[in-house]
Amino acid sequence: MICGKAGCGLQYAVKRSGSAVGYCSLSIKCGTKYEGDFHKGTAHFTEHTVFKGTSYKSANVINSYLDKLGGELNAYTTKEEIVFHATVLKEDLRKAGSLLMELASSPIFPEDEIETEKSVVIDEINSYKDSPADDVYDKFEEALFSGGPLGRPILGTKDSVRDITGEELRRFVKENFNPSAMAFTIVADMEEAKLEKLALELISKYFGNTLVSPVKTPEIKNILFPKPFDTTTDKHNHEVNAVLGGLAPSLYGEKKRMAAILMSNILGGPAANSILNNELREKNGWVYGVECSYNQYSDSGVLTVCLGCDRKNLDRCLKAIGKAISRLQEDSLSPTKLKAAKKQLIGQVAISSDNGETQCLSMGKSLLAFGSIASDKENTRKIEAVTAAEIQDITIEILDPGKVSKLIFL
Repeated sequence: MICGKAGCGLQYAVKRSGSAVGYCSLSIKCGTKYEGDFHKGTAHFTEHTVFKGTSYKSANVINSYLDKLGGELNAYTTKEEIVFHATVLKEDLRKAGSLLMELASSPIFPEDEIETEKSVVIDEINSYKDSPADDVYDKFEEALFSGGPLGRPILGTKDSVRDITGEELRRFVKENFNPSAMAFTIVADMEEAKLEKLALELISKYFGNTLVSPVKTPEIKNILFPKPFDTTTDKHNHEVNAVLGGLAPSLYGEKKRMAAILMSNILGGPAANSILNNELREKNGWVYGVECSYNQYSDSGVLTVCLGCDRKNLDRCLKAIGKAISRLQEDSLSPTKLKAAKKQLIGQVAISSDNGETQCLSMGKSLLAFGSIASDKENTRKIEAVTAAEIQDITIEILDPGKVSKLIFL
């Protein structure tokens, strides 16, 4: 892998893979958290509407540009990033990377396209009503971070989306689409020196080599997060959806963060042998799925347990979850169980990183957050260094009954 920074401040990383398929992504540090005085949902709406035309290409040309090559073009918005990414045959990487750079450097936001796209995004907001499992999690995070930048809904609201203007979108791009807040990554079966040359050529073409001052981004300092809540809302759904959890270490809480990652995987990771999957689904058949997830942001993090079940099983599930958490808090893992848990997580990370697209996107996120990318060996070392006492301590810290919040959609 080769990492570097172009003269304009844009970071890049390239990595050789063994596939005929090439991946590239452009990550921009301007997600929902950075909207400031813009309407809620402006970051996400910007991500949608940059595809509606640039100074050089119409919306129709953009939409078919990679399709006719058999490739794919996509984008997404998170609390902290907007990411544009493409998948193509490796010989078409220059075209794909050029398109990503063009979308970020010269969008024009045609007024007629903006109005049309508002209907699309409002439909997306409405669709969450048909997906209570997604809706309940989003509402949980909004409540947990209420009053702070992380509490803003990524999609915005129907009213806020209707009020977004073309002028506002252009201002958002001008203030936030700064190369010093971007990371360009490529994963493909080519010599890394050639991939680096391609990256630098594209960056230079669209952003030049003049150093641009880093974007000033808001930071959360001494935020008083809301008190823990326990809320039940009757949605008249057939299935009950519930989320419980609390604040967790940020991206930069290195030692605690690794312990929380391992604890989350032990408690309710994707494997069938995780504590909650084994107890709630495999053993008792109370749920179709239960998951413990840990989302890490620059200023904070959130660890949650999410489940969907029949109403008659809700109390049983909550009691079982409480008991499982208590066991992790009261009893230190044995050396054998700790070793097995580490082996499982290391395997999951290795298998996940074997996917070229996952690698490419992860590299971009790491560059924006840390300015570097940890090697597989370094990640393994960090996992191996976690102790049983640290797992027990982080479980007590995050999932203390007095700190846990709960949201239930009936």
